[in-house]
Amino acid sequence: MSVRALEQPEVSASEFQSLEEKIYKTIELLKSAREAKAHAERDVKRLREQLHERDDEFDQMKSQLVTLRKEREEVRSRVEKMLERIDALTAAESEA
Repeated sequence: MSVRALEQPEVSASEFQSLEEKIYKTIELLKSAREAKAHAERDVKRLREQLHERDDEFDQMKSQLVTLRKEREEVRSRVEKMLERIDALTAAESEA
């Protein structure tokens, strides 16, 4: 190696200080970015859990709705049968 390659380039104090400030700013930006990433990951996890809970609730409500519709149809059918019997009784009374 030549002597020239081993020589250190001279850096002024102000250039060194400027570089040092840039490095510290970069470190702070990195810290902020990591904190923001961690916060975003927590939010994503929380939102996924909420979505899963909502999906479960939706499935339960959908099942309940199907059950209630079946019950409503059964009640409607029973009421129609009772009304038909009442109509038959009132028709028989009016004929007599």
